[in-house]
Amino acid sequence: MTWLMYLALGAFAGTLAGLFGVGGGLIIVPVLIISFKLQGIGGDLITHMAVGTSLATIMFTSLSAIHTHHGRKAIDWRLAALLSVGIVVGAWMGGYTADKLSGPLLQRLIGLFAWLMAAQMLFGLAPSGGAKLPGKPVQVAVGGVIGWASGIFGIGGGSLTVPFLSWCSVPMQRAVAVSSVCGFPIALVGALSYVVHGMAHQGLPAEAWGYVYLPAMLGISLASMPFARFGAILAHKLSAPVLKRAFAVFLLLVGAKFLFFPG
Repeated sequence: MTWLMYLALGAFAGTLAGLFGVGGGLIIVPVLIISFKLQGIGGDLITHMAVGTSLATIMFTSLSAIHTHHGRKAIDWRLAALLSVGIVVGAWMGGYTADKLSGPLLQRLIGLFAWLMAAQMLFGLAPSGGAKLPGKPVQVAVGGVIGWASGIFGIGGGSLTVPFLSWCSVPMQRAVAVSSVCGFPIALVGALSYVVHGMAHQGLPAEAWGYVYLPAMLGISLASMPFARFGAILAHKLSAPVLKRAFAVFLLLVGAKFLFFPG
């Protein structure tokens, strides 16, 4: 029954990710927190487990996205590599930072991030182009910030990487392709950070590897990849503005729950 639940969550997260064009972490993290709590596993560390598990699942879905963009020759590998240098350090520090935070505080930060993403969707907030890509040291530093924030929130970084590249006048197709590449080191290093830092804590489930809960990681990963493609197909048949507003409402509700009723 537990496996069926995680497969269903993966299908749900993958479909919504394909529908709304956002990383599955924005969906997987809050739903995992709720499901862990209902199952009575993880104790005070359910938020850390949800974020670590989310990052682990993104490793697999990002590989599928990279393969697709590479096949279309849309990836600027030099730019992706520069950002990834900083991302590797930032993602590890994101796991370290989250380990130092209490579960309720981490939930409040996730709730605040969910509200910011909802506002962006509801009001169409997007940076206007015109700036140029900064020098290599700044690109590496920006990658560090993106990796650090993504490691805390359990996301693949697309909601941060794409706006930055768009502001730097990078064409949207190229920005999305580079973001898909950056999602893999974020997920890989971030998940490893959650594994290592979680090992020191007692009371985690036997099926957990640090803060990564293996049954959830496997079940979600198996279902999310095919259903993400299904969601993308479905998105072309439905109204994009209506979909964005619906997902924004979902994020507002999630944000309210974690901001005002954490735990």
